[in-house]
Amino acid sequence: MPTKSTRVPTHASTPVKRRPGGRSARVQDAVYSAVGKLMATQRPDQITVPMVAELADVNPTSVYRRWGDIDALLEEVAVAAFTREDEVLPDTGSLEGDLREWARVITDDIVRPHRTRYLRAMVNARDGVVLDACPCWTARREQLAEMISRAHTRGERTPSVEQVLDHVIAPLYHHVVFALPADTAYAERLVDDVLSMRSAESR
Repeated sequence: MPTKSTRVPTHASTPVKRRPGGRSARVQDAVYSAVGKLMATQRPDQITVPMVAELADVNPTSVYRRWGDIDALLEEVAVAAFTREDEVLPDTGSLEGDLREWARVITDDIVRPHRTRYLRAMVNARDGVVLDACPCWTARREQLAEMISRAHTRGERTPSVEQVLDHVIAPLYHHVVFALPADTAYAERLVDDVLSMRSAESR
């Protein structure tokens, strides 16, 4: 079985398939639930496939066959947790209002203990993975592109999508992963910083 330093996952660049049908859906739901319960009591590096399989009441072979290894499973569950299909983007009438509300919602979400564990699990699962896209990051990029597109339609000056990712989302995730202070006030400061990067050419 590949180690973290050599694993080249293929699932990371494809959307998470949350709702397969029939028995496959029941197995996925049971496994996801088991991972969630284990995350509440264990560090990500302590969780194993046999532990998940036992709690989910499925054969470990089924887990290995579907996910390959524990890192792939942990990443998939974490990505599913951070890219909810029912997430609604703020639409306040201005990019500034949208970014402030969006950053506040993200911050309030990821500082909750069980969400922090999922974020750290995703980081742990991607140890040694550099080139693959992360679905969670891709989802945030798509959300930003939509908000900035609306702002352009209104004639607003905007920072770029990458600037917001690098100067708002990345610092928020970094602070949570490394147990540094992260709250609404910090998110507001990050938004202020990135809004100062707007230029006349961005219209």
